[in-house]
Amino acid sequence: MDFSTEWWLLAIGFTGQACFFLRFFWQWLASERQKKSIIPLEFWYLSLLGSFFLLIYALLRRDIVFIVGQSTGSIIYIRNLVLIHREKRRHAT
Repeated sequence: MDFSTEWWLLAIGFTGQACFFLRFFWQWLASERQKKSIIPLEFWYLSLLGSFFLLIYALLRRDIVFIVGQSTGSIIYIRNLVLIHREKRRHAT
């Protein structure tokens, strides 16, 4: 890979990695504030965003192992967000 011609590919990959790092950092900060282990809503959104960017990166690199890993992870992140929002709606009514 020639860095000068594929810098955008690296930017996509590093953006995904940054989102995955931020989700754990955000979770750590939220847990420290609450003085207990919690998983904030933003964790799931950052997971989905990171997975999206890494899936694009994997598709462009044509890496089947990475493609399968990122696409299946997205299903779990979306399902958790659906469950969280469903629970919030139930409590709001």
